[in-house]
This record gives sequence, C-alpha cells and structure tokens, in this order.
Amino acid sequence: MALPAVRQSTEQIHRLLRGDILAAVLRPGEAMSEARMAVRFGVSRTPVREAFKRLVEEGFLMVVPQVGTFVAPIDLAAVHDSQFVRETLECRTVALAARHADDAGKAALEQNVRQQERDLASGDRASFFRHDEAFHAKLAKLAGHPSVWSLIEGVKAQLDRVRCLSLESASWPTMILTQHREIMDCVITGNEARAEAAMRTHLRTVFDAIETIARDQVDAFAGSATPARLD
Repeated sequence: MALPAVRQSTEQIHRLLRGDILAAVLRPGEAMSEARMAVRFGVSRTPVREAFKRLVEEGFLMVVPQVGTFVAPIDLAAVHDSQFVRETLECRTVALAARHADDAGKAALEQNVRQQERDLASGDRASFFRHDEAFHAKLAKLAGHPSVWSLIEGVKAQLDRVRCLSLESASWPTMILTQHREIMDCVITGNEARAEAAMRTHLRTVFDAIETIARDQVDAFAGSATPARLD
C-alpha cells in the first residue's frame, strides 16, 4: 500500500537533508528555514517540519529557542565511539581479507583503487567518497563477513561528517588514496600483520582531520576538538 503523501514527502526530505548534512553540503551552524526548504522541495511546511523534528532527534539539527534551527555541530563523542567500532572491527576484517582473498576479489579491489585514482584526477570528491566506502565494503566481503560493513555503516554518521569535511583539503584525498593502495598491496600479498597495521594507521587519520578542521572551523564541533586516542 502506498504511503500517504505527507509521510512520503517527509521520508524523502529527511533522507535528502540528512545526506546533505553528512556530505557537508549543509555546514555545522548553518541556519535552516522550514519556509526555505518547503520552497526547495515544492511541498507545504508540514513534511519539512516533520523531517526537521526527526533530524533534531538524531542529533543533526539543533533548535535554539526564539532564535531558530541550525545544523548541529559534529558530536565528537559519537565520532570517538564510531572510530572505536571501526578500528576494532576493520583491523580484524582486513587481516582476514589478506588471508582469504581470492584472485577475483583481489582484482575487484584493484579496480576500485583505480576508480579512486580517476576520481582524484577529476576532482570528484563525492565519487571518491563513494568508492572509499565501497573499498571498505569489499574488504569485509573478502574477509567473509560482508555484514560487518553494514554494522559499521549504522554507527558512523558523525564520523562521516568529519571525513567529508577533510576531503576539502587538497592533500587529504591523496593521502587517503596512498593508504588505500598500501592496504590493497597487503591484502594482495597476503600479509595479515601489515594489513592490520596499515588499516589502523588509516583509520586513525580521523584524529588529525579533527584537529585540522577545528583550526579552520572553530564552531564545527561540539565539545573538545581533541578526543582521546585509542592507545
């Protein structure tokens, strides 16, 4: 049975606005207007209001009484927690990928990295981010645990906001690509210990990203911009 029009519009608006916040199209601290978004989506203010309400509950928007609604700063506690989950799971996952990857899987990984190189050459940050995600998903599949990536995806929304902002630095995507190449080489050669170490180094770049972003965008984060390391 089809969803009621208002509910359907609310789902679509929520999904699109959430995606814009994660991708840093809508920046931390940016003012949000129900009326402006109603015009953007060609709907009444009711589904926009409902979408805003959901985004507030999820921590992506904040309401300042008698002032307005704004894109919420990045929750560093959530970033730290999702980083902990990623490092715990993905370091083990990449070691298993190095142990179990077959020729077809290795070829798929190489193809993905070549696509990242093309994205970098063309300056397509959105495509680079998508293929970055696909790279990690492929590693989970090669490890024999594809659902691990789905689990990670469910907890890393605030972390993704940091990752997308970091890609605005000219040098950052190049560094990420270099790290992906190293991880790929470890998997292809079956070096489990080196693969795990390379993944840990790769994932911990988020701490450097936070420090860099905090210098340039002082209102980007909620709380201290120096979360504890995982050592």
